[in-house]
Amino acid sequence: MSQSRDDAAQVARVLAEALPYIRRFVGKTLVIKYGGNAMETDELKNSFARDVVLMKAVGINPVVVHGGGPQIGDLLNRLSIESHFIDGMRVTDAQTMDVVEMVLGGQVNKDIVNLINRHGGSAIGLTGKDAELIRAKKLTVTRQTPEMTKPEIIDIGHVGEVTGVNTDLLNMLVKGDFIPVIAPIGVGANGESYNINADLVAGKVAEALKAEKLMLLTNIAGLMDKQGQVLTGLTTEQVDSLIADGTIYGGMLPKIRCALEAVQGGVTSAHIIDGRVPNAVLLEIFTDIGVGTLITNRKHS
Repeated sequence: MSQSRDDAAQVARVLAEALPYIRRFVGKTLVIKYGGNAMETDELKNSFARDVVLMKAVGINPVVVHGGGPQIGDLLNRLSIESHFIDGMRVTDAQTMDVVEMVLGGQVNKDIVNLINRHGGSAIGLTGKDAELIRAKKLTVTRQTPEMTKPEIIDIGHVGEVTGVNTDLLNMLVKGDFIPVIAPIGVGANGESYNINADLVAGKVAEALKAEKLMLLTNIAGLMDKQGQVLTGLTTEQVDSLIADGTIYGGMLPKIRCALEAVQGGVTSAHIIDGRVPNAVLLEIFTDIGVGTLITNRKHS
């Protein structure tokens, strides 16, 4: 009996700690980029779905943008279509674009929608082509080396960047108590499809919605200093300094720049959180400690 009381007391403490955060975020929109390690085990998938359903149940409005690079790679391998990458981006010819749409807009999107719905939510799956949700244009990639007189323009196919977001559609769904789940496929001016990095789509959706938070799930504990300690509570100026002194480099740079652009574009805060931790989203939102790096546009006093 005493053990049961201890368990009950722990639940009460958790709820008491969460209550101020719930009050603060009721009615606010949170955009969550879901992918990578958080998609890899049934435990983490179910944990994520429960987190999203609970957020909606207490009056917070989650909008999910998902990736699916590994799943795309798996199907391309099974179809004997070779993958090429330039600067971390998948070269996407017409044949590869067909596979991208099939995997992201079909398999992955519907799996996430189904999972959220099975946990009591009302999720609706979308690609950027639905009602021109994500308008896009072809991404121009250039490369410059010291011996070159001018930059080389590299064609990486149907890879795009966001030019606009149909917020009317998203606001209608959110007000109808639905949870939008968005595959990062954009549509061009002539109806062509574009493969877009999911972090970038999540950032632009968060900016367009003036979201309270942008949450990027990743496979590390957060942004770390040179001693391996997780940094949090950072301003945009501090992040710029960490980039300049080489603390932030390599594969983390695009994610950090996405977070920076979002807060500079009107999002209150961006979070880079460890998607390998069960209930990572709830821990970051509703606890004092959190499980990642928080970046805001606020100045230190």
